[in-house]
Amino acid sequence: MFPGTEGRNPHRLTERSTHELYYLNVQRARERLEKMENNGKRKLKVCVATCNRADYSKLAPIMFGMKANPDVFELEVVVLGSHLIDDYGNTFRMIEQDEFDIGSKLHTIVRGEDEAAMVESVGLALVKLPDVLQRLKPDVLIVHGDRFDALALATAAALMNIRILHLEGGEVSGTIDDSIRHAISKLAHYHACCTRRAESHLIAMCEDHSRILLAGCPSYDKLLAAHKRDDYADIIKAWLGDGVKEQDYIVALQHPVTTDIKNSIKIYELMLDALISFNKRTLILFPNIDAGSKEMVRVMRKKGIEQHPNFQAVKHVPFEQFIQLVSHAGCMIGNSSCGVREAGAFGTPVINLGTRQTGRETGENVLHVRGADTHNKIYHALELQFGKRYPCSKIYGDGNAVPRILKFLQSINLEEPLQKTFCFPAVKDCISQDIDHILETQSALAVDLGGTNLRVAIVSMKGKIVKKYSQSNPKTYEERIDLILKMCKEAFIDAVHLNCRVLGVGVSTGGRVNPQDGVVLHSTKLIQEWSSVDIRTPISNALHLPVWVDNDGNCAALAERKFGHGKGVENFVTIITGTGIGGGIVQHNELIHGSTFCAAELGHIMVSLDGPECMCGSRGCIEAYASGIALQREAKRLNDEDQLFTEGMALKKEEPVSAVHLINAARLGNPKADAVLRTAGTALGVGIVNILHMVNPAMVILSGVLASFYENPVRQIINQRALSSARDIQVMSSELEEPALLGAASMVLDYATRRTY
Repeated sequence: MFPGTEGRNPHRLTERSTHELYYLNVQRARERLEKMENNGKRKLKVCVATCNRADYSKLAPIMFGMKANPDVFELEVVVLGSHLIDDYGNTFRMIEQDEFDIGSKLHTIVRGEDEAAMVESVGLALVKLPDVLQRLKPDVLIVHGDRFDALALATAAALMNIRILHLEGGEVSGTIDDSIRHAISKLAHYHACCTRRAESHLIAMCEDHSRILLAGCPSYDKLLAAHKRDDYADIIKAWLGDGVKEQDYIVALQHPVTTDIKNSIKIYELMLDALISFNKRTLILFPNIDAGSKEMVRVMRKKGIEQHPNFQAVKHVPFEQFIQLVSHAGCMIGNSSCGVREAGAFGTPVINLGTRQTGRETGENVLHVRGADTHNKIYHALELQFGKRYPCSKIYGDGNAVPRILKFLQSINLEEPLQKTFCFPAVKDCISQDIDHILETQSALAVDLGGTNLRVAIVSMKGKIVKKYSQSNPKTYEERIDLILKMCKEAFIDAVHLNCRVLGVGVSTGGRVNPQDGVVLHSTKLIQEWSSVDIRTPISNALHLPVWVDNDGNCAALAERKFGHGKGVENFVTIITGTGIGGGIVQHNELIHGSTFCAAELGHIMVSLDGPECMCGSRGCIEAYASGIALQREAKRLNDEDQLFTEGMALKKEEPVSAVHLINAARLGNPKADAVLRTAGTALGVGIVNILHMVNPAMVILSGVLASFYENPVRQIINQRALSSARDIQVMSSELEEPALLGAASMVLDYATRRTY
């Protein structure tokens, strides 16, 4: 242990102490080497497995390094994957030309170039590899990168107790390659990474940092030493023809994105169109063997690229010559890792199309066109980049990776246990469960802040309200917060006696809410002193529980999604018809909040330019026609004109006129009251038609005290005014008695079952 590090968490070592630890390990490795030499220990048997032209460019420098040290290393070479396929250039021949003895050639590719073929290829490799590895019995297997072939290699070696050195782990590229790369890292025992960020990622993934080497990229060793060859003009001429000058041609190399094949083929087609329009000599390489490559080749041939006078289409270029071509190009375009890695060392301008490499570290030479959805956008990128030169970048290496890796290999102690260990961050000790804990009912505290009442409930996982509390909602902020905390604490204590384990607190409130921060941004006029209020912090601090907050309309939608008609429905809309009009929209099983948390303010959809004034300050909103407040306003107007009450109706002493009186009057045949309700139903129906035409839900759920009254009028308006394709929509009244409380509880309960809210 270094001085000054006693008692510190080893996972929080400073960058300086990490370096010190690395160099200490190197020193120990050197001492072991000396001891090995003194004892005459056998050579380290290393198997290098290469799958394609790209990974060979990274592995070859290491192979040459081991070949130059025959007293230390015994090299075995295994070739598989697209190396052995004629359509991809039979690139195993360049390994033979480099005078390496290939110990095994495994035909592992199932043709088809789709997702299923990739899976079958992994399976075929796993069937063939055990015999080879059993015969070779290597001490270490070197695996590169993030290809599906490499995943098969790492899986086989790990299961056969062979130590694995993974090259270029910890990087992020933004596609399925990330998943494969990280999976190989978890199988590998040792890591040689290229950048400081990749090293940090591996440490964050709990890999033992004493087994991580920050080496740089092996291809940079050859690249930085050889890219200034004097014969580059001859190489350009050989591949692109006479008359093509330095920096006056383009290198194009694009591969499929297996998680979005359709879009990557579209981008490929747009790239070809842009290159044809740009009218510059172009060396274009065929894509790799990933799913979607067959379709890309079909697009290339459909456009006649192989016969086009401006294009030279090739399957493979030897790495040393490819270096020259990229180094002296006017631009490189596509989504190959070469563009964001090797090209930076030359300052060659690069256009990276789509998402395949957007997670990687790049120099200033790379122009990303992530949304490469038009010919003009790609063409404009070519205009911006072609012919420029940028400062050389050495993010991925300084030319000394191979010596570092060879020294790292020699430091491996074969006497150490093979079982790899992970450096997990410190966590609390596990707490044993007892039967009482198991029998507890998982529950949530739900809070509903209405304009009149403040309610709290204990709600079980199945949506049962175990106990409910209600008091009048205070008028001031301080009194309201105090009462919320008091009621929550009381409910929390009662939950213990009721054998309920409270998982968190959900709060439903009127107004506009930022659910991410738990802040009420703007409230309704019904709830005074309730704007710019952080409601999450005081509740969480008092109860030491997680707290969720959302608008009451959104909560009603959440309640339907978990407990009501919306359960299992991917797209639906909930409309609350009560004192006000609100609601929530669920699309693809997710609640829509909008960029400023103003989505689904359904009560403020305008259905008239000159309608009655709404509480929001506008006119003609649904709420101004169909809410309980609007109906009460019209009831008072008719009562003042002595046109409300009919035979069989009477107003009790000091009883206020309400919407209920208006509805009863209409049922008893009052034409004035009936006209008001028909207008209200029409306004609500027209608003819902607008919603149908905008988001096209599968279901509309009416919630609140007026829901059953409005159900038939809304159906009629939809049949009269909606587009024919939207008329078959299901319109249903909610069967939930407490949608606001249940919705508030569902935020907590969904978290407990690991659903994303």
